[in-house]
Amino acid sequence: MLFLLHINMIQSDPIHYLVKIVNIFLIVILSVAIFSSCQEKKGTKVDGEVSAEKIEVKDLKKAKIEISGMTCEIGCAKLIQSKLYKTDGVTFAQVSFEDSVGIVDFDANKISQKDLKKVVESAGGGDLYAVKEISVVEEIPNDDSSIGSK
Repeated sequence: MLFLLHINMIQSDPIHYLVKIVNIFLIVILSVAIFSSCQEKKGTKVDGEVSAEKIEVKDLKKAKIEISGMTCEIGCAKLIQSKLYKTDGVTFAQVSFEDSVGIVDFDANKISQKDLKKVVESAGGGDLYAVKEISVVEEIPNDDSSIGSK
């Protein structure tokens, strides 16, 4: 019976019925938005206390990578440098064609020396460049700005 009443209402005044449906839909959307925004965010202060959050501590290191197979500055060295710099965990990369050496600052918690080697050797299709040696030349001290970032 109720269903027939709705059909009669739609047939007699469809615009009024459509407005009611849109109003109900907007109320539901607004309610969801309000209730979901009231949830406590992780890592925010609540009454002077910080809620639990995983704090990421970086293990920053500077590595020297000896690279063979480069034949030019722009095509080879810059390609390898770009691939390294775009790798997650790498914060700095500079490759010198003249010295056949790359200097890379990286977070050892995110990427290993073995992974750095794979990035270099896979640049340019995978058969052009080889890593002769990777050595950590310096431990980079953490500062307070590195905690909880990236």
